[in-house]
Amino acid sequence: MTRITLSIAAALWAGTALAQDVSGTLTLYTSQPNADAQATVDAFMAAYPDVEVEWFRDGTTKVMAKLRAEFAAGQPRPDVLLIADMVTMEGLEAEGRLMPYPEADISAYDPAIMDDEGHYFSTKLITTGIVYNTAAEMIPASYTDLLRDEAAGQIAMPSPLTSGAATIHMAALTAHPDLGWEFYEGLAEQGAIPDGGNGGTYRAVAGGEKLYGFVVDFLPIRNKLDGAPVAFVFPEEGVSAVTEPAAILSTAQNPAAAKAFIDFLLSPEGQQLAADQGYLPAHPDITPPEGFPARADIKLIEFDPAAALANDQANKARFVDIFGG
Repeated sequence: MTRITLSIAAALWAGTALAQDVSGTLTLYTSQPNADAQATVDAFMAAYPDVEVEWFRDGTTKVMAKLRAEFAAGQPRPDVLLIADMVTMEGLEAEGRLMPYPEADISAYDPAIMDDEGHYFSTKLITTGIVYNTAAEMIPASYTDLLRDEAAGQIAMPSPLTSGAATIHMAALTAHPDLGWEFYEGLAEQGAIPDGGNGGTYRAVAGGEKLYGFVVDFLPIRNKLDGAPVAFVFPEEGVSAVTEPAAILSTAQNPAAAKAFIDFLLSPEGQQLAADQGYLPAHPDITPPEGFPARADIKLIEFDPAAALANDQANKARFVDIFGG
C-alpha cells in the first residue's frame, strides 16, 4: 500500500471516528515513555474530541503492581491498558480480566502477534537482536557468533530478572531448536554477566566497555543516525519482540471509548504515529522509521506467549542457576 493510499485511509478513518458517538472520560494505564504517551493521547483526542483521557504512566511492572492493588481493593480504574508485552496480557486474560473485542479490524496484521479471541492487540514490534560496537573486528550474523573466541569477555546483556524484553528474549531463544538453554550456558562460559535493563547494556557497548550485547532495536538504530559507534544486527535465526499490546479491561467504565482507542491504535493513522515516534509499526504496510529494514525483511522467532507465561518461573530459576542471582 502506498503512503498516499494510507493517508487517504487515515483521513477516511478519522472522518468516521468523528461521526461516532464516543464521549466521556477514558482512563488509560500505559508503560509508554511520557512523550510517546502524551502524543498518543493527543492524537486520539484530536480524532475523538468528545473524549477526555486521563492517564497514568510507569514501567509495566509498576503499572501492574498498581493495578493488582486496585484489583485487591475491588476498584480497578483503567478502561484500557497499553503495556509492554503479550505475556502479561496472557496472565490477565487467563484471570478473566480482559474484555474481548473480536470486532476490531486486525485483517492486515500477522495473526501471531494478536490474540485469537481479541482480548489484546499488538501495536508495535520492539525487537531484540544484537548490538555491536563498530570497533569490533568480528561482525556477528548469528547468535552463535557470540560464542566465538573473539566475543569472549566482550558481551553485555540485560537481565530477565529486571527487563521484560530480556524475559521475552530468553523465552524465545531457549525455545528455538538451534539455540536452547545450551546457548545461554555458552554465554555464561563467555563471561557474560546479565545486569539491569537495556539502557545499561546499550551504554556499555556504545561506550566501548563491551563490544557486543543484546538490546532492543531502537536504541542503537536511532543513536547510530546521530553518529554513535554502534550497529544493530537482525540475526539469521530471527529476533524476539515485545509488541506493546493494548487491551480493554472487563471492568471498563467506558467500553465505547475503550474500543475507539483500540481502533485508533490499529488504524493507519495510529500506526503511522508509532513510526513517527521511531518504532517499528505492527502494521505491515506502514513504512518503518529511518534505519530499519523493511518489515518483510525482519524475521520474528516463533513465540508462544501462553507457554512463556506457564514456564516463566521455571525459566527464571534456570537462568539464575546458570548465571547466579
